[in-house]
Amino acid sequence: MRRTRVLTAVLALAAGLLTGGPPALAAAPPDRPAAAADAPARSALAADTYTWKNARIDGGGFVPGIVFNRSERNLAYARTDIGGAYRWQEQTKSWTPLLDSVGWDDWGHTGVVSLASDPVDPDRVYAAAGTYTNDWDPNNGAVLRSADRGASWRKADLPFKLGGNMPGRGMGERLAVDPHRNSVLYLGAPSGKGLWRSTDSGASWSKVTAFPNPGTYVQDPGDTSGYASDNQGIVWVTFDESTGTPGSATRTIYVGVADTENAVYRSTDAGATWQRVAGQPTGQLAHKGVLDAENGHLYLAYSDKGGPYDGGKGRLWRYTTATGTWTDISPVAEADTYYGFSGLTVDRQNPGTLMATAYSSWWPDTQIFRSTDSGATWTRAWDYSSYPNRANRYTMDVSSVPWLTWGANPSPPEQTPKLGWMTEALEIDPFDPDRMMYGTGATVYGTENLTNWDRDTTFTITPMVRGLEETAVNDLVSPPSGAPLLSGLLDIGGFRHTDLTKVPSMMFTQPNFTATTSLDFAESHPNTVVRAGDLDSGPHIAFSTDNGAHWFAGTDPSGVSGGGTVAAGADGSRFVWSPRGAGVHHTTGFGTSWSASSGIPEGAVVESDRVDPKTFYGFRSGKFYVSTDGGATFTASPATGLPSGDSVRFKALPGAKGDIWLAGGESGGTYGLWHSTNGGQSFTELQGVDEADTVGFGKAAPGASYQTVFTSAKIDGVRGIFRSTDQGRSWTRINDDAHQWGWTGAAITGDPRVYGRVYVATNGRGIVYGDTSDTGGGDDGGGGTDPDPDPEPTGACKVTYEITNQWSDGFQAQVQVTNTGPDAWKGWSLTWSFADGQRVSQLWNGAHTQSGPAVTVRNADWNGTVAAGSSVGFGFTASRSATNTEPAAFALDGRACTVA
Repeated sequence: MRRTRVLTAVLALAAGLLTGGPPALAAAPPDRPAAAADAPARSALAADTYTWKNARIDGGGFVPGIVFNRSERNLAYARTDIGGAYRWQEQTKSWTPLLDSVGWDDWGHTGVVSLASDPVDPDRVYAAAGTYTNDWDPNNGAVLRSADRGASWRKADLPFKLGGNMPGRGMGERLAVDPHRNSVLYLGAPSGKGLWRSTDSGASWSKVTAFPNPGTYVQDPGDTSGYASDNQGIVWVTFDESTGTPGSATRTIYVGVADTENAVYRSTDAGATWQRVAGQPTGQLAHKGVLDAENGHLYLAYSDKGGPYDGGKGRLWRYTTATGTWTDISPVAEADTYYGFSGLTVDRQNPGTLMATAYSSWWPDTQIFRSTDSGATWTRAWDYSSYPNRANRYTMDVSSVPWLTWGANPSPPEQTPKLGWMTEALEIDPFDPDRMMYGTGATVYGTENLTNWDRDTTFTITPMVRGLEETAVNDLVSPPSGAPLLSGLLDIGGFRHTDLTKVPSMMFTQPNFTATTSLDFAESHPNTVVRAGDLDSGPHIAFSTDNGAHWFAGTDPSGVSGGGTVAAGADGSRFVWSPRGAGVHHTTGFGTSWSASSGIPEGAVVESDRVDPKTFYGFRSGKFYVSTDGGATFTASPATGLPSGDSVRFKALPGAKGDIWLAGGESGGTYGLWHSTNGGQSFTELQGVDEADTVGFGKAAPGASYQTVFTSAKIDGVRGIFRSTDQGRSWTRINDDAHQWGWTGAAITGDPRVYGRVYVATNGRGIVYGDTSDTGGGDDGGGGTDPDPDPEPTGACKVTYEITNQWSDGFQAQVQVTNTGPDAWKGWSLTWSFADGQRVSQLWNGAHTQSGPAVTVRNADWNGTVAAGSSVGFGFTASRSATNTEPAAFALDGRACTVA
């Protein structure tokens, strides 16, 4: 599965991809939280409390790293290439996202190239974040550190970039904590930047100038984009815990380098000096280095390529640390390999037991190897009984995520579901030899009866991925009837969600696009749906007459090379398509033949009017185009002042002919939100909207006649997801700083059947949807003028206090305050007292003080306005003792609130 996903601004660049030292770097002063950003002063905006969830898909992307804590049972983390990091929740057998607080400006920090869980203090976890090392990501990387298991983070900026979605991202881990002196960490950098060290628990970093080799390997030196031509650098760090004592730095450290001739280095003096390990194999890259300190063995998985897609040869080696002896322990002869090795793990309860993966064996399947005698002999997860038939040691149950079969019916030796591909993450639970997890290009698989393997009985593999949502979303629609949500996704095509809380049975098939780039439905006949997308071989357009439940392929015009954008006429009788590689085309019926449209340039974005079935619209390079004859001919509108570039999305309002909203632009140029009520002949720019990237519509608020407008935008200096119920005269920010999801500029839509519900496209965190607590409807104007003095809060309030996460000496809580009085609040202050000595350590979406047990929280500068019937929320982390009694009473500006 391809995972080279990039933001809109760089899609054109990515289209061809398949695939003693210098002064320490101080943490960003004053050691700010990772979610914080320097922002201009914010004017008052109305705020509403939303509940955010994912429309369940479960997985959908590459998981290159899984990390178990070595000192606490059931504490595990997963990292993704573009979708952040997650922590395992044993009670629910699910994953909790940890980096949703990453904001728009720091979107690259959703790519996590390495994770480290502190073996001394399990509350501490570290993430090396940054998505691209070339100019696709304008920002440098950072090391994020948390003292509460990822509930909150602080950030140390780095003077170089990191590559969470770059070639070689499955190697590792590049970030490691000294198991004896946990204030010491090491980080292997890409791009020739060398080895870096922190001695203050990740707050600052300096280069280890004594380390001799920054790496040499690049995937493709001729790649001018800088993606495949970057030096993959230093790829793993492993401590030999047998060479240290608690409180003193570990003496012996091994480091893996992306250099086929010099792959492994060692220090025996706690990092002061380094030497190439003598006698090591050459010609390949050491993807992993895993140490069994009990038996004195360093195991290494080698491949001739950096992965995660490529690799044609590989070996497994064992290095005996006491004698310096190297032993080839590969399970097959090198001549019989057509893959490299990467996934590598040791059973910490039975250290002579180890496992490895043939990560780049795409056909007929990946392979997993297991040894119980330190690599002397091996068995495989599957063998041929008589070719092409296979005998598997495992059974697979994907009933919880049924789309993992891909709807395929392959011929032997292929099977469905597959055991996996891109299997670079493989870990045996250090406390439970029966539990093993491994990552693939689409999910996390695992088993809880692994040792059946050694008894020649089958073990069961199931998805262990619930809560980990890692799709990149291109388009979203919510029809007025039928399924509430249809989606267009990269990598796995898209889904029809009839229930947002359940995993759909199958992605869109017949055809199954590698990426759905655009989809639409006929407004007055929602059962008619069209989608366009990318496919290596086959048609690029498909139609459905049953609301997306079943599909059939259309026929491509000559020259089509990609999906582009597509629009359905309001009654479903005709379609307009702007595919990549060919000009704009139109058809009547279901695309058995297409005719070229005139008057509109190739590459235009196309949409349909939601009332008139013959009216279509287009946009390209600052010009708006209109067709009134079903897309046969387009005429350029006289409208001026629109963005000059092509990063624009626009939508026509259902139920109102010629009512169009257009969002887009780029920093440093024309950028904002525009509205037309005359079919695009002229547009009015909305004041106060600094930037806007998406626009969509949902059910009108109670008492309102105009549909609710949603956008991902910057309004009055604040980036977020916004809602307007009065045609854009005022806006309510409906997300908060804890829920930002990086880049949200691809698509947004409201739900025409549920007031306030909004669906947000993310680039790696799947489909996020929000529901409002505002049951009264209608915004109060927010940042608008008010001729009357600001009324003081009346004290008519209701408080909901919820502990959302808890660990041995701390917890996280969310508080929602509802205005149950008749007037809007223009500023608020909530107080309560703790009974068990709890101390607030960090709070978001407000400002807090604490004196003894008494806590006071005041509004932030952007959420002080709370309309009657609306709510505002904030969250915090705090320390605790053995007990954690919830507060029994709250007061708003001295007046008691009802406690829900």
